[in-house]
Amino acid sequence: MTKTVHAIAGAFALLTILIFWLSTALSELFAETAVVTMVKTLIPWGLLILIPALMVVGLSGFRLGKKRQGPLVERKQKRMPFIAANGILILVPSAFYLSFKDQAEVFDTGFYAVQALELMAGAVNISLLGLNMRDGLRLTGKLRHRPKR
Repeated sequence: MTKTVHAIAGAFALLTILIFWLSTALSELFAETAVVTMVKTLIPWGLLILIPALMVVGLSGFRLGKKRQGPLVERKQKRMPFIAANGILILVPSAFYLSFKDQAEVFDTGFYAVQALELMAGAVNISLLGLNMRDGLRLTGKLRHRPKR
């Protein structure tokens, strides 16, 4: 049961972060100001579902990690502090900052600097969560390990 919950919550969290990132990038590049405002307003509300999903992933992963050992588990465990710190210290505060600035219609250097930081930090978390998902699929045997060349 824990494996299933972990897999579903992990996939949901990764998909949610990917949607946040793509919505931000695409709206900033191609959409009108009203769409950007909508995205910046909805992302903090989306945290209400993302953060519990990440908590479930972390707790279930911790429980599963006690039962298994090996290099894949160790790599997943080493990535998690970076993923959590990136989210807590950069992504969540950035989402609120950008939402407040957008609602005040203040699109200054600070807004765009934080926007760039948020996109970079989001890309890092998407990459790290993707690597964790890949290693999780390898642990369960649903993805074969390719030999190094």
